[in-house]
Amino acid sequence: MNNHFDPEKFVQSINRRTFLRNAAYGLGGLALASLLDPGLLRGAQAAVIKKGKWHGIVNPPHFPIRTRRIIHLCMAGGPSHLESFDFKPKLKELDGKPFPESFTKGQQLAQLQGAELKARGPFCEFKKWGKSGQEISTLFPYIGSIADKICIVRSMHTEQINHDPAHAFMNSGSQIKGRPSMGSWLLYGLGAETDSLPGFVVLTSRGKSGLQPISARQWSSGFLASKFQGVLFQSKGNAVHYVGNPDGVCQSTQRQVIDEINRLNGFTAEEHYDPEIATRISQYELAFRMQTSVPELTDFKKEPQNILDLYGIKEPGDGTFASNCLLARRLAERGVRFIQLYHRAWDHHGNLEADFPGAAKDVDQASAALVKDLEQRGLLDDTLVLWGGEFGRTPMGQGSGRDHHINAFSMWLAGGGVKGGLTWGQTDELGYKYIDDAQKMHVHDLHATMLYLCGIDHKRLTYRYQGRDFRLTDVSGEVARGIIA
Repeated sequence: MNNHFDPEKFVQSINRRTFLRNAAYGLGGLALASLLDPGLLRGAQAAVIKKGKWHGIVNPPHFPIRTRRIIHLCMAGGPSHLESFDFKPKLKELDGKPFPESFTKGQQLAQLQGAELKARGPFCEFKKWGKSGQEISTLFPYIGSIADKICIVRSMHTEQINHDPAHAFMNSGSQIKGRPSMGSWLLYGLGAETDSLPGFVVLTSRGKSGLQPISARQWSSGFLASKFQGVLFQSKGNAVHYVGNPDGVCQSTQRQVIDEINRLNGFTAEEHYDPEIATRISQYELAFRMQTSVPELTDFKKEPQNILDLYGIKEPGDGTFASNCLLARRLAERGVRFIQLYHRAWDHHGNLEADFPGAAKDVDQASAALVKDLEQRGLLDDTLVLWGGEFGRTPMGQGSGRDHHINAFSMWLAGGGVKGGLTWGQTDELGYKYIDDAQKMHVHDLHATMLYLCGIDHKRLTYRYQGRDFRLTDVSGEVARGIIA
């Protein structure tokens, strides 16, 4: 056997094969497409690579736009709804006693499967806040102070019982890798409002305990073009690495380099359509503009002391959740479409009474400050703030903590056309499962409602991939019209 490899013959053979294959299949497929649907050919003309800012495919919007941007405060690890927004006096009475088997028989549990189940009552007190009288834990006094501005959803439920797939389900509506995140879907649908910053930005922070790893696939664009994926900004130090010019390279020289790279990429784009080539061109341009926009974005010197005090920031840009919240407001002001803040502090399988208050203190003041700050700047009306984790926690104890729980958890929403001072949905008397009524809210329902507020019909925002039309809400999802103002 002759194993000698001849590169020239290999390239020539590939070219001949490619020509013959494309000539036969390409012309035949084109003829068949024109017979089945002449509009497909017209659609191909619209697929020319467009330079500049992406304006979205939902144009005009399906519904009136109430929300123009979304800030998702993601409490990574799954905060206990029983110590935050869903008070259960009956569970407190049952503390330490056997948990009724009628609730759990045949149900999926995480690490408690097959264990002796004992009720764990809430260790903290609850209080009615504001004119609306919403019940919120006293561990969240600042969020309690905005009770009349938020809608608390107590009937949330999901399908994935472990952290990474549950995060994926919350972000993409599927546990399967390779699906676009909700930020990517929103950017794809509505486009960007800025061409000097990414349309989808992610920030992370961490608490002292309960840390839960977060993978980059949670802000992936999946099978959508990579220009729709989230961009992770550093919470401490330089927000974007290498955003400045190298030593000895001036702005005009950098501009020439970008122009030449884009010219070469343009030659390739003219030969064959590939969304990633368009992405490459647009991202070089974006990176060039970010050399000016990012330093200005992260310069907090113009923020007055009363604003820093409002968020509880001791040192701007210190990597805390509070600093990230202020940065999120600055991103929203500058037209970023989707902003996601992960705070890793809520995985409390043990030491719940010691660790949960610290996690609550990390986020309470800044979460409320963000809502207040957006409101005083006139941004809350068209900015939707989401607060919550990937699932809840069991009303049964797991040692000194609580296990993962998919049948009930709480989230709250503010702004963006959502009613304030409203409690939506409920759980049973022990906080084990959502009540199956018109106010139940599955993750797909949350996504459908979020898109509706953004002027998008979730059933019509689709992308054909591998022969199927995919959407964020998969094959379900109902808009919770009762929470819309």
